[in-house]
Amino acid sequence: MADRPLTLMAVHAHPDDEATGTGGVLARYAAEGIRTVLVTCTDGGCGDGPGGVKPGEPGHDPAAVALMRRQELEASCGVLKISDLEMLDYADSGMMGWPSNDAPGAFWRTPVQESAARLADLMRHYRPDVVVTYDENGFYGHPDHIQAHRITMAALEMTELTPKVYWTTMPRSMMRRFGEIMREFQEDMPAPDPAEAAEMAKIGLPDDEITTWVDATAYSDQKFDALAAHASQGDNIFFLKLGKERFGELMGTETFVRVQDATGTALPENDLFAGLR
Repeated sequence: MADRPLTLMAVHAHPDDEATGTGGVLARYAAEGIRTVLVTCTDGGCGDGPGGVKPGEPGHDPAAVALMRRQELEASCGVLKISDLEMLDYADSGMMGWPSNDAPGAFWRTPVQESAARLADLMRHYRPDVVVTYDENGFYGHPDHIQAHRITMAALEMTELTPKVYWTTMPRSMMRRFGEIMREFQEDMPAPDPAEAAEMAKIGLPDDEITTWVDATAYSDQKFDALAAHASQGDNIFFLKLGKERFGELMGTETFVRVQDATGTALPENDLFAGLR
């Protein structure tokens, strides 16, 4: 590896996803001299438009939203010092069950092998030592997150290049803490119905099943600023309401499950690059 830098590749679904789950590791490893590559699979066109207008409402223009979100994504990459941004530019599929799931060009309806082949080409070019993406459920069931998982795992099979592969996750203890904080900020927030609460309880993992805990507290301000760069989606980014200090306390450690490893590094670990440097 002397002829190339250690490289982290994060595969995400939409503009702003890079900051939420991996902003800390992207900023930390960039500061440590590691090349950071972000692959964003969709254009984010199902996000909020100017003034918070929602998809399907009068005045929502997916093409204009996609352009705005591309600019915000580039600003976020600047904050996180991401070395390389690659966009696959599939159409944002929207939330599960939306008509946009089946729209022409939607990421969700694109054949996995077709998208995976494009991602595999990027993997061959950058030769990442670590790849990070979502778990099989896309963390919370978003179709584009699920599709990003599928194409990443398929691309890895096509290339057989990557020593370490991780899925983002959240400890259940932290999920409960987030719920408490959301109720603190929104006292009139109705309690979820039992079925919704049961589904929410499945998100994340028991703390003892998490393999990798990365302390990126020193970079939490960058992570906050990267999220804030996605200003058009501010209504949907609850964490920005916390303020930087509290945000850092809650979001400074990022957690993962290691699903592929060629280093033999013992678990649990505190560094995605353990065994590689």
